[in-house]
Amino acid sequence: MIRKLLNGDIDRVADIWLKTNLKAHYFISNQYWKSNYELVKEMMSQSEVYVFEADKMIQGFVGLNDEYIEGIFVSDEMQSCGIGKLLLDYIKDKKVRLQLNVYQNNTRAISFYQREGFIIQCEGLDEATGEKEYTMLWKQK
Repeated sequence: MIRKLLNGDIDRVADIWLKTNLKAHYFISNQYWKSNYELVKEMMSQSEVYVFEADKMIQGFVGLNDEYIEGIFVSDEMQSCGIGKLLLDYIKDKKVRLQLNVYQNNTRAISFYQREGFIIQCEGLDEATGEKEYTMLWKQK
């Protein structure tokens, strides 16, 4: 089931955020993610966040800022089970256009977004990490 984030969900969602970033972004210092943990928790309560819940346990979430996807995160044990696609399809139904940034070293995420109809628009640099990234765009047909 997909639903809006509740305040009581924030610890679990932040935990998924941290673990997923540490694993997917092995090329960025662990300290970077750990130092942003509290800020992210704070921002979540003020953002448009949808969670995927199965058996009363949150297994993934998507964060949005208008048409910009801040990220899609799925718990380690539930990755590659279709949860990311369900979350993405859910927000595609709500928006006519979606944009996101993805690190070039995160080839798994790039493949996922391309498979889901996103196209690389341009290349940039994430100033906070010094990592190259792509800006990707999806438009409803």
